[in-house]
This record gives sequence, structure tokens and C-alpha cells, in this order.
Amino acid sequence: MKKIILICFAVFVGLITKAQVDPHFSQYYVYPSWLNPALTGAIDGDYRVSAIYRNQWGNIANGFSTIGLSGDFVTNKNLNFGGSVLQQTAGNGGFTYTTAHASIAYTGVRFGVNGDQRLVFGLQGGMVQRRFNTSKFQLGDQWFSATGYNPNSPTTDIFASPTSTVFDAGAGIMYYDASPNKKANIFAGFSASHITQPDDKFLTSGTVVSKFPIRYTAHGGVKIKASESLSITPNVLYLRQGNSEEKMIGAYGQLKASDVTDVLLGFNYRFDDALVPFVGFYYKSFTLGLSYDINNSQLSKNIGSVNSFEFSLSYTGRKSKDLSSKNFICPRL
Repeated sequence: MKKIILICFAVFVGLITKAQVDPHFSQYYVYPSWLNPALTGAIDGDYRVSAIYRNQWGNIANGFSTIGLSGDFVTNKNLNFGGSVLQQTAGNGGFTYTTAHASIAYTGVRFGVNGDQRLVFGLQGGMVQRRFNTSKFQLGDQWFSATGYNPNSPTTDIFASPTSTVFDAGAGIMYYDASPNKKANIFAGFSASHITQPDDKFLTSGTVVSKFPIRYTAHGGVKIKASESLSITPNVLYLRQGNSEEKMIGAYGQLKASDVTDVLLGFNYRFDDALVPFVGFYYKSFTLGLSYDINNSQLSKNIGSVNSFEFSLSYTGRKSKDLSSKNFICPRL
């Protein structure tokens, strides 16, 4: 009962103060389709497969668990293509949030010396499904003062539909400087998700139709070449959905340890929420990332430890082992 009260408190506070529908990630740069469809195919290779797992508030009635899988590839026709699937479960599996999207990015706008200044436009389309398992519910008329909860007792509470599936679309734009051998390469992007504002059937009542709020995301940074073996990348993220907003600043360093191995260390701060240290390793075509959210919000002060962790793994495939002729600086964040 204590865990149920705590998770209800956390969700209630989130609904009142945040009203954010979508899951979020600390390693948002690993899952580009969530961040900005214009990042589709923005890789120093020919194709990429990425997976990310986030466990949030796991000590409060199992909290939230989110897993995402995405893939994208580059073509020689100024078009890149990708797809992604994401699923979040809350509590003991009673609520599930699932998305599936396809994305396309147009990369033909190039200017500056050798066309290294690039402007990319992206579109995304797919579905959002939310459902809850009614068998996980303990309803009021199944509780009795003498015997307590009886799962076999019939209930008069009838659910019109435990599932809602709607079409969803998004769009984004991205600028980045792909000039090689520069001391600093700037990148910045903006995206809007749920631009079709599909009906939120779970919150619709009678003739009052509730809509998914559009999620606006702005992100950017600069990759600074500190030496031949070290780069430092300050970055920033701003997200707004409904009356909720998320602001994050940070930086990470990438140190070349050998010809095939890089070490990554970083730190982000999500305002009014968490401190996020990050460590990663790049080996040949694989990149492994680990981060841990140290919660410092009011929720942590009232309940105790409500920290979160993320694990990510990416593979970038290359048809050619030598990509030096492409002169590509990848906007990783």
C-alpha cells in the first residue's frame, strides 16, 4: 500500500505540474528519431542501429521502464531514411506507451566552401498507442471491510476501451558545420512532434475532445577540437510540451585512446530535476554509453532515492573502411 501511495503521488504531481505526455531520455543524442527527424542519417558511416534502455524510479512500485530501438541509413540521392520503435511501461505493467515511426531527411541544401555548411529537413510519421491492463486494477467494489481485496469479485466499473491508437507525425530542421580540420563545429536543430495533434481518447469526455500537446524541441552545441586526440562538446537541450518544459545543459569529452578506441566522459544538468554523469566507450564501430540520473527535485526530498539509469548501444556500419574523403563532421548531439 505504501508503494501504491508513493507512485500515485509521483504521477499526480507530474500531471499537475508537468502535463508531459512523452517519455524522455538523458542520452537523447543516442535516439535521434525521438530528438529530431532531421538527424536521420546524420552519421559518419552508411547506416546506424541504436538501442537505448531507461529505468526511472524503479524503487517506487517499479516506476517507469523505457526501451527504444532505431535504425537509419544514408543514400546518394540527398535522402536518408530511418525507423524507430519505443515502448514504455509504468508500474507493474498496467500501462504501456508504444510508438512506431518512419522518418525521412532531405540533405540537399549545402552552401559555403565545398558545401560544408548543411541544412537538413526531416519528416516523421507513424502511430502512438497507449493501453492499460484492466486485470492489474484493484477497484473499489472489490474491496471489503471484513476480508479485504477479492480479485474474483465482479465489478460494476466498465471500461469503454483500454487501448487507444492514433496516427502521429512530426517535422524538424537541422544545421551543422561539417568542415574538416576546424577548431569548432557548430550544430543546432529544432523539431515539433505530434504536429497533427491527434485525439487523446483517454482524456476525452463527452463532447470535450482532448488533444495530444505538440512537443517542441530545440537542441544544439559546438564540437571543439582541443587537440589531435581530444574533443570537447558543450551542448544544450530545451523541450516544451503542454505546460511542461525541460532544460538541460552539459558537455562531454572524447579522448582517443588508440586507433580503434575512444573514451567518453560527460556531465549534464537537467534543471530542477537531476544531475547526470555519463561515461562511454567507442570501439571500432560500436559505442556504449552509461548514465545515471541523480535526482535533486522535490520528489527526491519527499520520497527519498528516486534515481534513474540509462544504457545505450550503437553500431555504425561502413561499406568502406576509409571515410576520410567524405569530410564529415557528425553532429552527435
